[in-house]
Amino acid sequence: MGIYLNPGNSGFSAIRNDIYVDKTGLIRLINEVIGTPRSLICVSRPRRFGKSFAAKMLCAYYDKTCDSSALFDDLEIFGDAQYTRHRNKYDVIYLDMTGVMGESSAEDMVPYIKRSIVRELTEEYPELEEAEGFLAILAKTVELTGNKFIVIIDEWDAPMRECGNRGNVQKTYLEFLRSLFKNSGVTDKVFAAAYMTGILPIRKNGSQSSISDFKEFSVLDPGEYAEYTGFTEDEVRGLCDSFHMDFEEARAWYDGYTFDRVHSVYNPYSVMSAMRGGKFRSYWKKTSAAEALLTYIDMNEDGLQDDIVRLVSGETIEVDTENFENDFETFKSRDDVLTLLIHLGYLSYSEDDQGTGTARIPNEEIRMEFNKILRRGSHEQLVRLIRKSDELLEKTLEGDAEAVASVLAWVHDSNYAPQYYNDEQALRAVVRYTYITCVDQYHKMEELPSGHGCADVVYMPKRRSPLPAMIIELKWNKTADGAITQIKDRNYPAVLKDYEGGLLLVGVNYDAKTKVHTCRIEEHTCGTEE
Repeated sequence: MGIYLNPGNSGFSAIRNDIYVDKTGLIRLINEVIGTPRSLICVSRPRRFGKSFAAKMLCAYYDKTCDSSALFDDLEIFGDAQYTRHRNKYDVIYLDMTGVMGESSAEDMVPYIKRSIVRELTEEYPELEEAEGFLAILAKTVELTGNKFIVIIDEWDAPMRECGNRGNVQKTYLEFLRSLFKNSGVTDKVFAAAYMTGILPIRKNGSQSSISDFKEFSVLDPGEYAEYTGFTEDEVRGLCDSFHMDFEEARAWYDGYTFDRVHSVYNPYSVMSAMRGGKFRSYWKKTSAAEALLTYIDMNEDGLQDDIVRLVSGETIEVDTENFENDFETFKSRDDVLTLLIHLGYLSYSEDDQGTGTARIPNEEIRMEFNKILRRGSHEQLVRLIRKSDELLEKTLEGDAEAVASVLAWVHDSNYAPQYYNDEQALRAVVRYTYITCVDQYHKMEELPSGHGCADVVYMPKRRSPLPAMIIELKWNKTADGAITQIKDRNYPAVLKDYEGGLLLVGVNYDAKTKVHTCRIEEHTCGTEE
């Protein structure tokens, strides 16, 4: 058992000793392409979406120096027809590129990889000492053992991300990959399959053409790998049952990544952290890429900050992902920045039948992170909006209807909402923006069926919050009093029948002739009808 050659199954064994969600169906997909022209696979997904877990699982399954039957015989892959044919039958080369970079200097990275693999190979197979050169030793190993290598490279793009100002380092690394995977005299003879993980897809400008033969599966289009991008809804439901956690709350916090083949995908790191800690909250940890997020937003490409506000308020916006060059440095438009946020997991992406792509903030966890970022932004208009929203919530809780109407009018006159009201939907957009900072302490629900109709907007306080719930009814060319009357007459508070805290009824009207907002606020006791 080595470090880079045949690392064994201890990594996956440790994973199985903890909370485990069966993702061994991924192995079946790899088995299907072994020895075919489709055997080079590159999967990109955000940090903390299980890339390293998958890599360790594949090492344990393919590594011929260990017997991993006890780790897999009770899992999904056991029922696959190819299960025993490939299990523990290969020499595995495993490179965790973040680990490699920690063990060597950037300039010595590739020579270090070659020295380490050659050393471990010659220790395992002393007959190889007569071979010369790295590729020659790999070829000699295949000739000697009668079977090809499985290569697993975790965080393959780490050198590209972290050595952006060292062109020679990147060039040497890419030339190394080219010698392995774009070499007609070596690739097919030496490798049964290669599986790489990373955050960003392969660059489109040709600089990474050395790995252009890899079939890519990104968060934009994960294809058959969709259910292995994160946890599915059924898997999260099962975890919630096992740990006696509220599934609907888990959905609100961590759901929101949607793909064609899998309706809902959850962030596995956050779900597991919630199960272990018994608490739903944001487990989104800052990373080197995430630290730069504020920088990207502060660029304000093509009015990007306006789009961010719309996203935080709950809107879905169009995004063109086609021209993004798949790096952390080249941004030509707001679409490029939004596409990066999709790859980082800060936004979810979907595409309609006409090919129009849209992005949105996937869940409560990420919405909270965006809200923090908005407060740290340098854009004066944006900071003013956040302060106005804080003021709005404060005045609403105080019952100061006149002040609430004044803040709504300010947002209406800003750049963040429709300047021209033509119906209650436009008014609702203003309310979204105006109450934007409520995401810290409230869950927002729109057009919620209740009583004898649908409440326009309901804000439910998060657990352990002392704040009251709020039902907001919107009117157009009518009266704020009429909005309050409708809430009562149609018994909208019935939706909160199991809620025991305070409740505010908020009626808002906009008069198109006078261009004036009016508001009325009343306290209400849940469980009563007036």
